[in-house]
Amino acid sequence: MATMAAMAASMSRSLLSIHNKLSTTSLLHCTNTNLFSIQIPKTPKNPKFISTIRSLQSAQQAVNPQNQDMGIARRPNVVDILEERGLLESITSENLRSACSNPNPNLAPLRVYCGFDPTAESLHLGNLLGLIVLSWFQRCGHKTVALIGGATARIGDPSGKTLERPELDSETLEKNTFGIAGSINSILGRCSEEKILNLNSNVGSEENPVWNSNFVVLNNFDWWKEVRLLDFLKKVGRFARVGTMVAKESVKKRLESEQGMSYTEFTYQLLQGYDFLYLFENEGVNVQIGGSDQWGNITAGTELIRKILQVEGAYGLTFPLLLKSDGTKFGKSEDGAIWLSPLMLSPYKFYQYFFSVPDADVVRFLKILTFLSLEEIRELDKEMKRPGYVPNSLQRRLAEEVTRFVHGEDGLAEALRATEALRPGAETSLDWKTIEGIAQDVPSCSLAYDQVLDVSVIDLSVSTGLLDSKSAARRLIKQGGLYFNNNRVENEGKKIESGDIVDGKILLLSAGKKNKMVVRIS
Repeated sequence: MATMAAMAASMSRSLLSIHNKLSTTSLLHCTNTNLFSIQIPKTPKNPKFISTIRSLQSAQQAVNPQNQDMGIARRPNVVDILEERGLLESITSENLRSACSNPNPNLAPLRVYCGFDPTAESLHLGNLLGLIVLSWFQRCGHKTVALIGGATARIGDPSGKTLERPELDSETLEKNTFGIAGSINSILGRCSEEKILNLNSNVGSEENPVWNSNFVVLNNFDWWKEVRLLDFLKKVGRFARVGTMVAKESVKKRLESEQGMSYTEFTYQLLQGYDFLYLFENEGVNVQIGGSDQWGNITAGTELIRKILQVEGAYGLTFPLLLKSDGTKFGKSEDGAIWLSPLMLSPYKFYQYFFSVPDADVVRFLKILTFLSLEEIRELDKEMKRPGYVPNSLQRRLAEEVTRFVHGEDGLAEALRATEALRPGAETSLDWKTIEGIAQDVPSCSLAYDQVLDVSVIDLSVSTGLLDSKSAARRLIKQGGLYFNNNRVENEGKKIESGDIVDGKILLLSAGKKNKMVVRIS
């Protein structure tokens, strides 16, 4: 028995030594031009290498089942974690759960990818679960890949869509790709606590090798631009069964609709399937994740790997779509999509959106959108049901955790600073920078200095459009709901003085807690 253990350990060390000597490869390029790249240790092209490692690990377990008692740390099972938190919809095989139970965290972590088509310059709330699930794989010691669909975005995924997506030109795709890659690097880079890609440096050169051991960002246009139609049909097309493709739920719905489906969109599942095949064969990626609407596209990939490479070990995992308790989509505000980029939605506005989550959804969202322990979430749930609970306390915690994940500590600090400063009745003194920082998120207007000075607050509330009439303003003053620079207006005759203009540049009017008007002084 001891001899078998020694042989298994020796073989494992030899294979790991070979693995560590493998060359690196450039993995990320923007559409058409190489704007940035990341270097990572390259996994062997032969996926049987991974199977060999797993076999050796299984042998070691069988030989020495007491390895846990001997102090070998067991990698947390990410599939079990996702299931407990409500983040698991389906998996293609229970073998994935077994693969995540590797007793030795130093051997053969999984490589997991999630795709993001660059149809906009920023990811939105609908993409957030993909990043969170990738982060859970990271936290459990696995490698993650965010795949930007510089090629597939030219086609358009029909899943969940009733109309064909409008065509995007190369310039727009490149701009969107760059923006999304920057956000992903910021978010997953913070999670990995590793060096984040510097978009302004000469990355990928011998003088400045930039790589991250926990995640990479790829662009599928890098391999699709070299693929010829006839070669694709020969290698992939002959393995695709039309009956199976038509039976996919996303295809059936579109074929039954009045608009129908173009051949271009019909091929999308093959393109995504080939992405998985390429990553499995060339980069050792063995798991694809996505929302529940991606099940057909994901299984297209696992089938191609099984038929073309004639190997097992490719898995798919889906998570539920982000929905409210009433079944409606979670991810739209009155003003539109909830963007993850601070250039398109400020951390303050992002924070406020989560602060407004209904009580019926807040506990579930704490489970799926944060990394708080389930024990702590259960305690928070009990706290919400106790007498004396301060309303929105759980929403505040949810908003803080999600904002920190997406925008980092600096973004959260900015959101909290603005939230406190802009709260009617707050003792925090206002400054021009704080008010200007939220001007893009609330209604605003510009008035000349002489249009403001010595004007009554009532008249200003009407002329700026905050309130419809002077009578409405007077009623609100009597109710104690009209605020000027966060100070409650007690006197109907209050007029604007020069000292009221914050830093000589700006004013803030508030009707209640939510309705605000920023007045810039020109």
